[in-house]
This record gives sequence, C-alpha cells and structure tokens, in this order.
Amino acid sequence: MDSFEFNKITASVLVALLVAMTGSLVSDHLVRPTKLEKPVLIIEGVEAATSTGGKPTEEETLKPITPLLASASVERGQAIVKKCTQCHTFEKGAAHRTGPNLWDIIGAKVAHAADFAYSSGFKDKGGTWDDEKMNILLHKPRAFVSATKMSFVGLKDPQERADVIAYLHTLSDTPVPLPTSASSSTPSK
Repeated sequence: MDSFEFNKITASVLVALLVAMTGSLVSDHLVRPTKLEKPVLIIEGVEAATSTGGKPTEEETLKPITPLLASASVERGQAIVKKCTQCHTFEKGAAHRTGPNLWDIIGAKVAHAADFAYSSGFKDKGGTWDDEKMNILLHKPRAFVSATKMSFVGLKDPQERADVIAYLHTLSDTPVPLPTSASSSTPSK
C-alpha cells in the first residue's frame, strides 16, 4: 500500500468522526429533554430513583433493627431463610454451597470460614457479624459489600429481616443472646 492510499483511508476515518461529532452537537441543540417531577408510569415492585441524585434521603436510610427484634419470630425467620438454601446451609458442620455455611454466624468475624472462597469485598470488610451488619446485608447485600458475588436482591420488609436475624441467633451451640430489649419475647429453638 502506498502513502496515497494510506492518506485516503486516514482522511475518510477523520471525516466520519467529524460528521458524527457534528451530528451529536446539532442534536444536543435541537433536542433538550426536561426532567419530570414524578414518573408518568409507576411500575409496582420497582424502586423509584432518588430525587437527590442517587444519595438516599432521610426516609430512605436504613433504620436500626434492634427495636424490631422484640417482636421477631424465630419460626417465621426459619421459614424465610428457605429462600437462602439454594446458596447457604444452616446446619452445624454442613458443607458450603455457593455461599458459606451460616451456622454460628452471629458474633463470628466477617469472612470467617477459612475453607470458603469469599469475594474480595467480604475479605476486606473486617469486623464481626452483629445485628446491624446483618440487617444491612439482608436489606441489600451490595450496600454492605459492593464487590460481592451474592445475587440476592435483599429483604425489603424490616420485620422479615428481624425474624431472620432472630433465627440466626439460634444457630449456635452457645447462642449470642438478642439485645436485652428484644430477648424477653423471642421464642427459643
């Protein structure tokens, strides 16, 4: 290929890019979308975007779970975790699945199972599993750890999360007691 052919190819690529950029600039001036105050069509089950540009408003922040643990039901929690059995096991000594075994999880270190391949987000998280950390994870796993392999969308109902946490408290030879304000009405396993 001689230099004249190369110059023709280069010029045609540059002209194509120039035409595309000019078209984009002209279309930006011709079409100016306006943001609506509220959605025209509301779809059930889909969360609306926040009005603060992605930052949660005061109403959208997660409330502490401790007050709800007073009315939590271990039996309801045990029924709810059936959704989790595709990825987790709950019995003492059971093998891991896609997710780790959750026996004795409350009070354990985050990413505590030495024989499980945790995502980097969980390995780097640190700390121990308490009721509030578990509440955040159960509400929206990616809010707790953004780099997680968990595909679970979360439990939106705070009472369901409290029930699951109450059930997880029972999964131990020496269970971590529920907070004192909640322990009086929680059934034992």
